[in-house]
Amino acid sequence: MMHQLPAEIFKAYDIRGIVGKSLTPDVVRLVGQALGSLAREQQQSAIAVGRDGRLSGPSLAGALMEGICAAGVNAIDIGCVPTPLTYFAAYELGCHSCVSVTGSHNPPDYNGLKMVIGGTTLALDAIQQLKARIEAGNLLSGQGQRRSADVQDAYLARIVSDVKLARPMKIVMDCGNGVAGAVAPELFRRLGCEIVPLYCEVDGTFPNHHPDPSKPENLADVIQALQDTDAELGIAFDGDGDRLGVVTKDGEIIYPDRQLMLFAADVLSRVPGGQIIYDVKCTRLLAPWVRQHGGEPLMWNTGHALVKAKLKETGAPLAGEMSGHTFFKERWYGFDDGLYTGARLLEILSRSADANPVLQALPKAVSTPELNIKMAEGEPFALVDKLKAEAQFTGALERITIDGVRVEYADGFGLARPSNTTPVVVLRFEADDEAAIARIQADFRQALLAVWPGLTLPF
Repeated sequence: MMHQLPAEIFKAYDIRGIVGKSLTPDVVRLVGQALGSLAREQQQSAIAVGRDGRLSGPSLAGALMEGICAAGVNAIDIGCVPTPLTYFAAYELGCHSCVSVTGSHNPPDYNGLKMVIGGTTLALDAIQQLKARIEAGNLLSGQGQRRSADVQDAYLARIVSDVKLARPMKIVMDCGNGVAGAVAPELFRRLGCEIVPLYCEVDGTFPNHHPDPSKPENLADVIQALQDTDAELGIAFDGDGDRLGVVTKDGEIIYPDRQLMLFAADVLSRVPGGQIIYDVKCTRLLAPWVRQHGGEPLMWNTGHALVKAKLKETGAPLAGEMSGHTFFKERWYGFDDGLYTGARLLEILSRSADANPVLQALPKAVSTPELNIKMAEGEPFALVDKLKAEAQFTGALERITIDGVRVEYADGFGLARPSNTTPVVVLRFEADDEAAIARIQADFRQALLAVWPGLTLPF
């Protein structure tokens, strides 16, 4: 039987769409059957299914499991848990395959699927092949069984047995009403923390603020709570718990590329010479820091699935992205986990009498947040291709084109890359001082307008 599917839900790293419009239970059921078919071809007999706290989660997870069972594969329902617990379940239950039904940090009317089959995260071509398989009707059938499993206790026990704080800490924790609220407070209390909780009740309408710690405005409540209490540090999670935000006592946001410096120094003390992978959006201060601590820096493409694949390929002990996904292979499984990352952060910081000077001492440059040029579908890739082919950059030392165009100067860098998730060109600038940033932005402005006249720029 042939099926026509909405192409726009099949993204680079996951499936994502608006519930009831592009993403319906019928579509998700078909995806489940396709995933089950793929699992069977790889001799996998079961898929663990978790979901975040969105209101559409139960019906979509139910449809997904129906589809998986219809392909003759067993579905293991692990309930409403953070995405990293779903990844953990694939190891803990020995099934090597899992799907998290999550809209991550998207608005409440979105939902989606993050998929791992046989230990490999599906991305890019693999996701398009899933779509093609459904449309061609190339689906296996059978009668899988559905059962439930609880992996939360095993997850908590695994972390608490390994991560040790040198002293108790009092922290502000903002779960943004996302699913991390169901697990994170308990985890950090078991680690020996006193918690000032913010929005730890799971509520799929996200009534307080958007659960995306990469946006500074979503950390305003953490900053306020640090002023109002004697808590030492603030942490925040995104909607499905795979990303972490960090704020110092005086309200400075420690962005993930600087968090990665702290983690790299710690990991390299036990894995000398290890490779540290980071994406093209990260600070240029990271590579010299990694070398200084005896490691080998490796810049790679943005995208959690792509970074995970590179981690697997290289055997690196640690990887991280500017967006807040951090991947520990040393002492952990190599998947992105905001809760575990927070635990490792506190383990390091608890060795000092005060966490804040340690964080504030990390190298820092003047930088812009992520800036976006909004365009029509398909245009961002065309624009960046033109930049690669035609653009002239004054005074550039190096052009890195593994993911967009990153231009390195003696005193900073500029980046333009097409987003794989929305029709925008993502820009980021960093430099030694404001004058250098202004000069690099002027250089990019000229280059962008030369290849695409009339473009509306956000800087």
